[in-house]
Amino acid sequence: MAQTYTVQTPTTLLSFLFENLEGWSKKTIKQRLQAGGFLVNQTTQTHHSFPLHPQDTITIGTAQKKASNTTQTQRKSLTILYQDSEIIAIDKPAGLLSVGTTKEHQHHALNYLRRQLSKGKKGFQLYPVNRLDRETSGIVLFATSKAMRESLATAWKSYTKHYLAIVENAPPLEKGTINQPLRLDEKHYHVHVGKHPLAKEAITHYHIEKRYTKHTLLEVHLETGRQHQIRAHLSWLGSPIVGDERYGKKGERMGLHAYRFSFKHPHTQKSIQLTSTPDATFYHLCQ
Repeated sequence: MAQTYTVQTPTTLLSFLFENLEGWSKKTIKQRLQAGGFLVNQTTQTHHSFPLHPQDTITIGTAQKKASNTTQTQRKSLTILYQDSEIIAIDKPAGLLSVGTTKEHQHHALNYLRRQLSKGKKGFQLYPVNRLDRETSGIVLFATSKAMRESLATAWKSYTKHYLAIVENAPPLEKGTINQPLRLDEKHYHVHVGKHPLAKEAITHYHIEKRYTKHTLLEVHLETGRQHQIRAHLSWLGSPIVGDERYGKKGERMGLHAYRFSFKHPHTQKSIQLTSTPDATFYHLCQ
């Protein structure tokens, strides 16, 4: 018989399972999670860092077959922050890919949004403008045509892009600018900081929003948009992002959130301001 638990405080799925499944080894929990053996609010979830909120229900049942993933995809609903006939912006949760990979071709924001917006058998065309890493939450833009995607991408550098980052150590200054070129090592999928013939310009501005006992909350403003720019720059500064296993230390989730974008619509010239408020699991990292 399936067992059901009720969440009392904000946390993540794996942390909740570790704390509540007495007698289970961590290895067994992880294997069962990957196999689809846990349901959150009656929907199968397999991501370790899936955010949980008070009154959510966790059901321990039989591991699901792969076919059940289709149901999960159909049920996944994303929060739409802005929508017109050419541009759509969503609030991507931590733990979800922005677009698909060969191994996870269904479970990503682009596919979920297409299904959410499609009517009947007619598919909804979407083209990603920006991407966030799986463990980064916040604003992701999509265009409904290739032409609009190109227009948005061309002007991307001029857009105002603000992020919230929870870091391990307070930076040496209350506010500052990191102007260090970046180079992606594709073999190890790691960004190196510093001068190199293949390195590209990267500029990151930051200021301290609030200091906590162990961690510090920063607001980060990007002039450029290199891959892993914030993560690599803050690690180079000596203030790696909390939960960033690649550039710092592993944690329950990564403390990085894309919270405010401002830009002009390429066709209408309308000023668009998007804001995404981090969920409780993000602020739970502020200690």
